[in-house]
Amino acid sequence: MKLTKTFNILMILLPWLSLPLVGLKYFKRYFPSAISMCIYLMAEGRYAEKKKWWWFPSNIKRNFIVELPLIIGPFFIGSLWVLKYTYGKFKLYFFINLLVDSFFTYFVIDWFKKIGYVTLVRLSKFQLSIVFLIKTFVLYGSQLLYEKQFKSIQSEFFFFANLSFHFYYYVIIKFSSEDVSYIFLYRFKPSKSM
Repeated sequence: MKLTKTFNILMILLPWLSLPLVGLKYFKRYFPSAISMCIYLMAEGRYAEKKKWWWFPSNIKRNFIVELPLIIGPFFIGSLWVLKYTYGKFKLYFFINLLVDSFFTYFVIDWFKKIGYVTLVRLSKFQLSIVFLIKTFVLYGSQLLYEKQFKSIQSEFFFFANLSFHFYYYVIIKFSSEDVSYIFLYRFKPSKSM
């Protein structure tokens, strides 16, 4: 029990130590996709618990998601790292995920079983690979959707900002008489007493 607690704490903390190396720019950019991946993994964990895909022999409270240390540790931070270096290069992204997922499926799971952390029950290693493959597409797809939505909102903002600039330019410079232009500019002119 004490080993499991220490292991869970380390599993959460160690990946987070690498977060400053990700960089604030990339953290902000990929944070929504990493969070959506965490939510997906929590839902998957509940479903897997009902279907008995795997078993975590722990004495943690009943309504606690026992995969949570894996989700908010390696999966969250790993999603940020993978997206930072491979987003926009789908073949590289897919290849890197295939390597990492295969390593986890065929080596880390055996080690987890040996130390008594988790055991596959009704899921073979090949089926677990398919589950990881689905996660690969979910993460990349969520980032694509986020960037498409964000860019459309951003482009709408710049469209309206540009439109309003051209409108004011058009009204003040092109179609205004000197009197109207003088009144408009006079109204917004800072006072000399400042």
